[in-house]
Amino acid sequence: MSDILTAAVGALSQKITSFDGSAKFIISGEGGIVIDGDGVRAGDDDTDVTLTADAETFQAILDGNLNPTTAFMTGKLSLDGDMGTAMKLGAELS
Repeated sequence: MSDILTAAVGALSQKITSFDGSAKFIISGEGGIVIDGDGVRAGDDDTDVTLTADAETFQAILDGNLNPTTAFMTGKLSLDGDMGTAMKLGAELS
């Protein structure tokens, strides 16, 4: 697992205490992070929604410097799957 994925899993584990649903972040060139009822882990499982961004965008969202909705609306974050689940995740990260 890359250093970026390791750091992202750690940061998300601190931010998200419980999540009803399943989501996957794909960090371009690095891999995927799955968030579900079992917690946060590196992986490529099937999920309700998949969010894709580059490492810089993902880090800005984690740091609170970029709102996930703004990232989506400006094309920095792409979404495939259930928008409602993505919105729940966005609320957890804000």
